[in-house]
Amino acid sequence: MSACPCGLKDPYSECCEPFHTKQTLPATAELLMRSRYSAYALRLVDYLLYSHHPRQHGKNEKEKVKQAAEGVDFFRLEVLDTSQGQVNDKIGKVEFKAFYRHGTELGCIHENSRFKRYQGRWVYWDGELFESVSD
Repeated sequence: MSACPCGLKDPYSECCEPFHTKQTLPATAELLMRSRYSAYALRLVDYLLYSHHPRQHGKNEKEKVKQAAEGVDFFRLEVLDTSQGQVNDKIGKVEFKAFYRHGTELGCIHENSRFKRYQGRWVYWDGELFESVSD
């Protein structure tokens, strides 16, 4: 069994894959954020669009997401903080660092993401980018 890219101890088949295949929904904003990170790592563009609030989709959103997912190799996620985003909440925030490789360079995306409920499920709304560092 392969480990889940999101960093939790469960194998992918028991962690983020059921979210990616829509067998179940993430119960918290943090689980949604982790599943989105895994989707970027696995280049699951359709899930990234599905889990992003439709009001926040820009022009050519699918192509933009595809380019972002294919442009880098994500290799580690650190969840730094969560605020709200629990089972009974309507909004939530998750601060994280996502580490990646772009060619021979290493980088880190540090973001405080905002999530909302949409049609009974958690979706990504937007995020505040703190830093984008490459070595």
